[in-house]
Amino acid sequence: MKKILLFVLVSSIRLVAQKTAPPAPYGAVPSPQQVQWQQMEYYMFIHFGPNTFTNQEWGHGDEDPRVFNPSRLDARQWARTAKAAGMKAIIITAKHHDGFCLWPSKFSKHTVRESAWKNGQGDVLRELSNACKEYGLKFGVYLSPWDRNHPAYGTPEYNQIFANTLNEVLSSYGNVFEQWFDGANGEGPNGKRQEYDWNLFRGVVFKHQPKAIIFSDIGPGCRWMGNESGIAGETNWSTLNTDGFGMGSAAPSTQVLNTGNENGKYWIPAEVDVSIRPGWFYSPDTDDRVKTLTHLMKIYYSSVGRNGNLLLNVPVSREGLIHPNDSTRLMEFRKTVVESFKTNLASGKTVTATAFRGKDKQFSASNLVDGKYDTYWTTDDAVRQASFVVDLGKPIDINRVVLQEYIPLGQRVKSFKVEAWSGNEFIPVDQQTTIGYKRILVFPTLKTAKIRVTILESNACPVLSEIGIYKAPELLSNPEVARNKQGMVTISSEVADPVIRYTTDGSEPTLASTRYMAPFSFAKGGTIKARSFIKNGAESSETIPASFDLAPEKWSVVGDESGRNSASRAIDSNPKTIWQTGRQEGSKKYPHELVIDLGETLTLKGFTYTPRQDGQSGGIINQYSFFVSENGTDWKPVVENSAFANIRNNPVKQQVPFSNTQKARFIKLVALSSVNENENWASAAEVGVLVN
Repeated sequence: MKKILLFVLVSSIRLVAQKTAPPAPYGAVPSPQQVQWQQMEYYMFIHFGPNTFTNQEWGHGDEDPRVFNPSRLDARQWARTAKAAGMKAIIITAKHHDGFCLWPSKFSKHTVRESAWKNGQGDVLRELSNACKEYGLKFGVYLSPWDRNHPAYGTPEYNQIFANTLNEVLSSYGNVFEQWFDGANGEGPNGKRQEYDWNLFRGVVFKHQPKAIIFSDIGPGCRWMGNESGIAGETNWSTLNTDGFGMGSAAPSTQVLNTGNENGKYWIPAEVDVSIRPGWFYSPDTDDRVKTLTHLMKIYYSSVGRNGNLLLNVPVSREGLIHPNDSTRLMEFRKTVVESFKTNLASGKTVTATAFRGKDKQFSASNLVDGKYDTYWTTDDAVRQASFVVDLGKPIDINRVVLQEYIPLGQRVKSFKVEAWSGNEFIPVDQQTTIGYKRILVFPTLKTAKIRVTILESNACPVLSEIGIYKAPELLSNPEVARNKQGMVTISSEVADPVIRYTTDGSEPTLASTRYMAPFSFAKGGTIKARSFIKNGAESSETIPASFDLAPEKWSVVGDESGRNSASRAIDSNPKTIWQTGRQEGSKKYPHELVIDLGETLTLKGFTYTPRQDGQSGGIINQYSFFVSENGTDWKPVVENSAFANIRNNPVKQQVPFSNTQKARFIKLVALSSVNENENWASAAEVGVLVN
């Protein structure tokens, strides 16, 4: 009997010893906190402060703190909205560049304590942190080290003051899941720039919030994606080389930030920050410019769908509430995402692979469809190319495929392809590069019974956790509204034989609104809203607003030079064309002037500048002056030595209102500097005037 027991024991030990070992981690890997952060996927950014009330993007720090006076502030409404939108957290601008603190800081005289709100007795951070706890949301804070108000900014003493400010916030409001650092570094009230002590700042964070994810250009918790348009790179590695780099201007290039570094030394995944409106702070001027549902879905697929987390900014209004236009769109967005990924058609289906690790069932392809992230399919170490087939049982309609790597073991896949069974052969659907935590492929609806995924290149044996196959609802194409230089408006749609209705009075188009039949004149400017209807109105597109300045029909550029990049392109009503000054070595340096003859004397309320819209930043104007003249000889300065706030990262149309109306036939925009250092040329897509 003892011999039998001994044999059974030895046999059991041998079986345990022969059990296939999992793959070793490859390269840089995430911390447990970074894995949890990535699984959040989507959360809210809130920009709120004096800029909300002054219609500024970057306040100057000289605003009267009493201007901050929300009449109905309700942080619980923010949290309810975020929760209903499917978001997992809220990050708020506790202190922006103007230095205003949303809590009664002991280290500043520019805070809610000095504001009119609640007679100086309020604390926005307290109200929001409590609301987040109530609704089961994580709480995060943005604190800008740049302070345009504090007199010590630009001195050695300021670093400790900012550290004290951080200490105050991070020790007083409970758990902080993410500390958001902006690398902005401008002059202070004393005219000096600050040499930031980032080691000191990060030390304060980890002292009080050791599990917090620190966001910055170079992490260490997560990184900026390199733009504020919501677009991650089609190739997106979660690893980054940061040795020798710093914050702000010392960071890696935006292209590197957008794609990461293959085999980078550190795990610093991408966070995609973008606003639901054109600007970051609330402005009543943008109430009708909330991003469309179609636009938000594109952002979702290019952020969460490309191995990033989506941080969507929803600015709080002057009342202290999320505006109904924003919350309505958020609910539409949530509904569409849920409907798109409600039913995984691959769940529980048969999956066969060309190989799996050690022929051990614990690593078989069936793990890809079990709905558990912590189980995975993988191959032997030497096998870096492999494929698997999901048998859907019968031909069905699909248009989305979701793939996930098991990132605790690192990011490995360098390229892959997806194919669909036609009944006779597998035909290509898509071929891409990286996967990471999540990759969503979007393609036109097709009918198939099988999907094959082939790993083409992998830096180590592939380790995939899940595959999802879905049929997402297809959104109707939205109408496009365009206007030429003569002020003639055309409205088009990709929908076959649509009925397009439009309004010019700000109201929502209905089937009773004016039907678009042919181009019409809209020279004086304003806002047009258009909507496509099909099937006798049973289905419709989103409402698309389009705002226009005065049409430049009579305008001409004074001293224009002909050629591919002539100044006339700045007044051709086509934002796809670009005016730019000479770029060759030895060409004229700043300042650059653009002089426009309006063709008649007008009463101007302001001007607009649209930077180039081709995704490049070359020549985008940063600092500028603006002049008016009635005769083209005697010039009057209207705006001097000003700057377009945050225009490099958010290159949207800039509207600059004048403090007083100005009569002019001629206008002159003087470019004083570019958003890029050591760049001597200027560019513009469009320049316009405000008369309405």
